[in-house]
Amino acid sequence: MWRLIKFLIYLIVLAAVALVAFAYLGPIFGFDFSAPTQTVVQPVTLDAN
Repeated sequence: MWRLIKFLIYLIVLAAVALVAFAYLGPIFGFDFSAPTQTVVQPVTLDAN
C-alpha cells in the first residue's frame, strides 16, 4: 500500500513539474496562451437632469 501512495506522490510531482515546464516552454513550441483581445465600443446614455 505504501508503494502505491509513494508512486502516486511521485506521479503528482512529475505532473506538476511538467505543467510548469509546459507553461514556460509552450510559446517556444508554438502554443499561444494569450487571451484573445477585441475592442468593444458601446454607447452610454446618461440620464442627468
